[in-house]
Amino acid sequence: MQTIQQEIDERTNLTSSNKLELLLFRLGEDANLERNELFGINVFKIREIIPMPTITVVAGSPSHMMGVVDLRGQIIPVIDLPAVTGCTPKTGLNILLITEYARSTQAFAVESVEDIVRLDWRQVLSAEGNAAGGMVTSLARLDGENSDRLAQVLDVETILRQVMPSTEPTIDSVSIGPTVEIKPGTIILAADDSVIARTMIEQGLEAMGLPYIMCKTGKEAWDQLQAISAKAEEEGKTVHDKIALVLTDLEMPEMDGFTLTRNIKQDPRFGSIPVVIHSSLTGSANEAHVRKVGADAYVAKFVAEDLAMALRQALSTVH
Repeated sequence: MQTIQQEIDERTNLTSSNKLELLLFRLGEDANLERNELFGINVFKIREIIPMPTITVVAGSPSHMMGVVDLRGQIIPVIDLPAVTGCTPKTGLNILLITEYARSTQAFAVESVEDIVRLDWRQVLSAEGNAAGGMVTSLARLDGENSDRLAQVLDVETILRQVMPSTEPTIDSVSIGPTVEIKPGTIILAADDSVIARTMIEQGLEAMGLPYIMCKTGKEAWDQLQAISAKAEEEGKTVHDKIALVLTDLEMPEMDGFTLTRNIKQDPRFGSIPVVIHSSLTGSANEAHVRKVGADAYVAKFVAEDLAMALRQALSTVH
C-alpha cells in the first residue's frame, strides 16, 4: 500500500507533466434543465471527505451558510454548495468536502462523491463567458478531446467571496503603499482563470501604478509572451524591454502555472524574467514544487499587501 507521503509526492509530480487529479461530485438537479450534472474540484484542495455530521446553525449567518461543524476541535464553516449553484439534491446533503483555500479551511456540503480522475490540463477548457454567473472557471473533458462527458470546475474563490465577504481593507494606494517604478515601456504579464481573482489583481496592480496585460489561462499567457518577444525582435529590442515580470496562478485551463513557469525558465529568451506565483493552492508540497520549477516568489491568495510585497521584492531584482 502507498504511504500518505507517497500519494502526496505522486500528486505533486503530476504538475511536472501538466496534469491534475479532479474529485468529481454531484449537487443535485439543475433548476432549469432538471439534470444532475457532474462538478469537479482539484484533489490538491481537498483535505478530507466525511459523511454529513451534525451542523450547528449560527445566528445571523450569511445566505447559503448552513452553520459550522466541530471537526476534531476545529470550528469550520459549512457552505450549502447546491444552494449556491441553484441545484436541488434529491437524496439530501450527504457529504462534506473539507477544503483548504487561501490559508482558510471550509466545508462544502454536496449530495454525493463520484470518483477521482486524472486529466491533462489540455482536457480542461476555459468556461469564460458562459451563463454560470462567474461560478464556473472551466469545463473538463473527462474522456479525452472528443468527449461529450463534461465536469464543471467551480470557481471556489468567487463562491467564497460571495458567501463570506472579505473583511480585508479596500485595495488602493493606502493599503498597497506607494507606486512602483519599472522600466519605461515594460508591463506585468498576469494570468488567472478566476474572475474575482483577476479583478483583485487588477486593482492591486493599478494601485501600484503598474501597467499590465491580463490573461485567463497559462496557455494564453505563454502565447502572449511569444507574441511580445516576436514584436520586440522586430523592433530591434529584447523581451526584457517589454515585460518586467510574470504573475501567474497555478490552476488554469489548458496550461497550468507550473508548466508556464517551467517553460519560461527553460527558455533562454525568458529565463531571467521574474516569475511570481500567486495561488490558493497552499501547503509545503506545493511551495516546494514552486521552487523546483524556478519561480522567483510564491504568495498565497489573497492578501493584497502580501502580493504587493512579493511584487516589489521581485521587481527590485530587475535591472
